[in-house]
Amino acid sequence: MTRWLWAVTLVVLGGLGCQQERKAAPPARAEIRALSNATVEFIPKEGQHPYCLLYTVSEKGIIRQLTMTRENRSIRCEPGKRIYNSSFRIPVEEGKIRAYIFFSDQRIQAGSVAQQLYDLRDRPRVTAMDFRLPGAVSVEQLEFTPQPGGPAVPDAVEGSTDLPDNPEAAQPEDEEPGMQLEPQGNARPTPAN
Repeated sequence: MTRWLWAVTLVVLGGLGCQQERKAAPPARAEIRALSNATVEFIPKEGQHPYCLLYTVSEKGIIRQLTMTRENRSIRCEPGKRIYNSSFRIPVEEGKIRAYIFFSDQRIQAGSVAQQLYDLRDRPRVTAMDFRLPGAVSVEQLEFTPQPGGPAVPDAVEGSTDLPDNPEAAQPEDEEPGMQLEPQGNARPTPAN
């Protein structure tokens, strides 16, 4: 009888200790800023990896890649500046969206992320461990419900694949492997016209 009493006491004390040790929610990696009823911006916070991909998944199951580039790879995302230097209009008829922002330490192919996100679309929450991606990756999931009406926001993008007029954030970096056509030591001078 004494063993049972001790076992019950340990279980009760252990349960109380677990309830008191609630972990604080991890700090947000990005924020969603509403500009109108259906237009938003995504702003990365300090301390994130330098590259990102942005996807939305609507209640109707439509997946949109909002950071589409010619190379179909992640783009440079600077803290405190809106992703892709754009505002995004969320179609009201598609309902509430979940936005997934993938921060990475290297440029990653967007196609494989989209396929994996499609496979995991029914999960209420995903983490970086759910994806097979190279390097260090973290995921931020944000939610937004667009509302009908409201003022139009100029230059808002709706799932477009067009690059902005000033695509500075979407351009590959000079040090990226495979982007140089000639070895550095054999560079020929440009002829003067």
